[in-house]
Amino acid sequence: MNQKTTRREFLSTASAKVAGGAALASGVIPVTGQTLAGGGETEAGGRSPGEPQTRQAMLAEILRQPVLKRELFASPVLIQSVELLRWENSFLCRVRSTDGAEGLSVAHSDMSRLYPIFLRNLQPFFLGKDARELDRILEKVYVYNLNFRYQGIALGLPLATIEFAILDLLGRIAGRSIGQLIGEIHHPEVAVYVATEWRERPLEETLDLIRKALARYDARALKIKVGYLMFMTTDMNATGPMGKTERLIPLLREIFGSDMALYADANGYYEVREAIRVGRLLEENQYAYFEEPVRFDDFEAIKQVADALTLPIANGEQDQGFVNFRWLIANDGVEIVQPDSYYFGGLIRSVKVGRMAAAFGKEIVPHMSGGGLGFLYNCHLVSVLPNAGAHHEFKGLETHVPFECATSPLQVVDGKIKVPTGPGLGVEIDPDFIRKHRPVTG
Repeated sequence: MNQKTTRREFLSTASAKVAGGAALASGVIPVTGQTLAGGGETEAGGRSPGEPQTRQAMLAEILRQPVLKRELFASPVLIQSVELLRWENSFLCRVRSTDGAEGLSVAHSDMSRLYPIFLRNLQPFFLGKDARELDRILEKVYVYNLNFRYQGIALGLPLATIEFAILDLLGRIAGRSIGQLIGEIHHPEVAVYVATEWRERPLEETLDLIRKALARYDARALKIKVGYLMFMTTDMNATGPMGKTERLIPLLREIFGSDMALYADANGYYEVREAIRVGRLLEENQYAYFEEPVRFDDFEAIKQVADALTLPIANGEQDQGFVNFRWLIANDGVEIVQPDSYYFGGLIRSVKVGRMAAAFGKEIVPHMSGGGLGFLYNCHLVSVLPNAGAHHEFKGLETHVPFECATSPLQVVDGKIKVPTGPGLGVEIDPDFIRKHRPVTG
């Protein structure tokens, strides 16, 4: 099947089906030839719904739709305290309500550098707020103390840590999983791909490491790194053998055959011309998508690559705001959006990106960053995305956090992880481990 034709046909035909499915899950009215939620018509000013300006307006309307199911909570849930707890290089967030409910989250490892933003820019804003208004709180916190100046990982990572804890609290109050608070469960199991690195290693060593990584887990999907260092560096002779990418791409297809789903990530290494050349090699070998072929924030370059290839382009793990995604979706710069729920400020914001993608027949494959329970938050996110991709990032189950899960073995079985169904995050963190942590006050 010609992937370019499929992409373009989505905009005029299949998007209605995908957007309709997303609407049923999210409360967003489809934007293809329908009246938008809130009353606006899809054809503003006589423009075609396919024009970027009209599509941007449609996407802006989608962003205004709430995610959290407020109707699950009849009474206010007032936030009494938001604590950041630390033991050595381990950070937890504990949120308590005025009626004694409690929620916990596990922070990303980079919290050791970002905790002052948690304490000074975010923590005070949440105190006394009604957690049922979490959608609105997450919007307003970007204005509080001019926080938008810190937009990106610096703000998103500590903000996500607080949001995760609040969702855990709300889930425990409602007796619902995090997924059931922010959507309908479309994927009770999440299919994974094995994420690999080793772009600087020689070819034979890379192949050996890939085989060992795949042998550890029961998965039939793999993502490789192509190119060398990021952003068009010139020292690739020092970081890896010349020509490795050109040999690796066809060799993996030959080794693993057509049953293995293959993905490629350049981490923004190439310029447009080289990205197109490598992209065509990926097309010839039936790779499923090309991630960050050029610098992640050069939207015009991303679109040039997308227009030249039939191969779907993926981007978004570094994106800081909704405007970035809205432009790329409206202008057909990507077919796959990849917000990272830690970097982007939480699950609710990431769901909104998924809704925008669904409105135009595009997929979402969230990036999974490091962190004590990052794989678990990612599973809950994917579980509610009707337009989730076929496979999702997986970097192993290792964690420094001792916990128990009564509703899932949290192992890769037949290429999938069963999403926990217990209240909140669905796991119980060892109380002795929690007690080792002490509040961070400055």
